[in-house]
Amino acid sequence: MSNSLTGKHLKTWAVAAAIGAAGCVGHHTPGPTPEATVPFPVGSLAGRDVGVLPFTLILADDSLHWDAALADRPKVLATADSTLLAFLTTRIPEIAWKAPARMWRGARGANGLPDDPHQLGIAVLRQVPVGAFVPDPLRAQLRILGAVAGGSYVVAPAALFYKPDSSERKSDTSAVSKRALAEVTLVIVDVRLGQVSWRSTARGVGDDPWSALSHALKTLTPGMP
Repeated sequence: MSNSLTGKHLKTWAVAAAIGAAGCVGHHTPGPTPEATVPFPVGSLAGRDVGVLPFTLILADDSLHWDAALADRPKVLATADSTLLAFLTTRIPEIAWKAPARMWRGARGANGLPDDPHQLGIAVLRQVPVGAFVPDPLRAQLRILGAVAGGSYVVAPAALFYKPDSSERKSDTSAVSKRALAEVTLVIVDVRLGQVSWRSTARGVGDDPWSALSHALKTLTPGMP
């Protein structure tokens, strides 16, 4: 699989572990290979107008006990949107970003678009590989959005998942950890073609949802402080 905006091929691998016990050797079957973190293709989009779509899917593992922190869905989505937009505008200023609210103002009254951008089926993109077409009706909606709001590309946060931080060492195994691994999947869609042209899954650890998300997003711009 390759990202068409970067022109680089991704490499995947699997790791198998052999375990010897009681005079016999067993083999551990590895789980799914984590999707690679591919740096943001800044050079390919520099100087362009690029829309930013909102988050629609944010979930946390039950073991984190973050139910209260993520209970207010409208507030959680708005905070995730602002965190992503702040990352893009601060760390990738070469691109002219269009926030979801700005795009929706430009697309007001367009047929086929929901009143609220959070009602778009953006989460379906978490399963769409690079080079594949976006499923309808989202594909048609993004084409309409590009036509009326301007811009040939959009960045879409396909999913944000919070999981326990497996790297954390606990002296008390009964203690409840508040640290979590944020795993955010972003894709870039060429709205004229209706194709995914780049995708990456970024990961970062934090004591709360938003520091973890911020740390994850920073891995998309390696070499920067």
